[in-house]
Amino acid sequence: MKIDINDFYTEEEWRKITEFAHGKDTPFLVVLLDVIKNKFEELKKNLPYAKIYYAVKANPAAEIITMLDELGACFDVASVYELRKLLSLNIRPENLSYGNTIKKTADIEEFYNAGVRLFATDSEMDLRNIALVAPGSKVLVRILAEGVLTADWPLSRKFGCQPDMALDLLVLAKKLGLEPYGVSFHVGSQQRDISAWDAAIAKTRYLYDSLNEEGITIKCINMGGGFPANYIEKTNSLEVYASEITRFLQEDFGDEMPEIIIEPGRSLVADAGVIVSEIILISRKSRTAMERWIFTDIGKFNGLMETLEESIKYPIYTEKNGIREKAILAGPTCDSVDTIYENYLYELPLNLASGDLLYWLSCGAYTASYSSVEFNGFPPLKSYYI
Repeated sequence: MKIDINDFYTEEEWRKITEFAHGKDTPFLVVLLDVIKNKFEELKKNLPYAKIYYAVKANPAAEIITMLDELGACFDVASVYELRKLLSLNIRPENLSYGNTIKKTADIEEFYNAGVRLFATDSEMDLRNIALVAPGSKVLVRILAEGVLTADWPLSRKFGCQPDMALDLLVLAKKLGLEPYGVSFHVGSQQRDISAWDAAIAKTRYLYDSLNEEGITIKCINMGGGFPANYIEKTNSLEVYASEITRFLQEDFGDEMPEIIIEPGRSLVADAGVIVSEIILISRKSRTAMERWIFTDIGKFNGLMETLEESIKYPIYTEKNGIREKAILAGPTCDSVDTIYENYLYELPLNLASGDLLYWLSCGAYTASYSSVEFNGFPPLKSYYI
């Protein structure tokens, strides 16, 4: 598949990337901050009623965090280490939520002492820990959501609980002196089926009605992330996602619509980033092998973890043209798992050679933040923000 770079970047954006890349040691990630700013403004325009909490784990670069803070974003925080970084950047604690449902009691206490008052949970033990060290805080109970089969990076099995348990937890939260603030869900990262939000919102409406009978009014729905980036697989535009999700909310809640939170990560930063890598060598495994193996200096362990099981298929661009042939792509480490794409074969020019550059598009999310430290001695992925 030949990539048309104009489908991903404007002429000016691509000029910035290629000029910046010239002469630099690979691999590295370069991120265009203006693209993230435009994505944020697009979200605000299409979902004006929603509060935007950026999922810091997608890319925790200080340059991104400070820019989004200036634009009015809040932040979804996954760990105490992210919390400390945000506080060091003077991000206000009232604009943070602790979105991870798996957390140490000591970490909950540190968040609370820092001034954070919004916590996600999905289990009784965690809820009691919050009540113990973060008294009076607001809690969002996360429910299981459908969409595993239609999300490129599913999240449902590890996080969330069934609606009947969520009901019990929100009732218990009130008894424990916490504020049963609302319900959260996540339909899966890079979710291509918009109807996954419809099912999750319908479950939330069920909880809303059931809790009213218990004297509890849900004040907030946290719809998580899931909005897509521009990869190989086709998706609808953000405008279509927003229009449909707004319709689902209006059908289920009408004038009773609670506060809405969204937690975009991938959809804000992915398209802004390009990984520039160099081809190390090209080989075939036998005299009659139909496919080449192309080995690059970027792989699963230093930035491309989301190619695990070939889940995320990044668009790959090369400046060379000519006859194309399918190729297996692999990284540089001494680990056979570091084979990037073996089933989904990319068609790349036959005249590629060692030293040629490959541009991995839409790599601003979950690349630098997934990069390992010192596996085979490789350093973390170098990142630049321009």
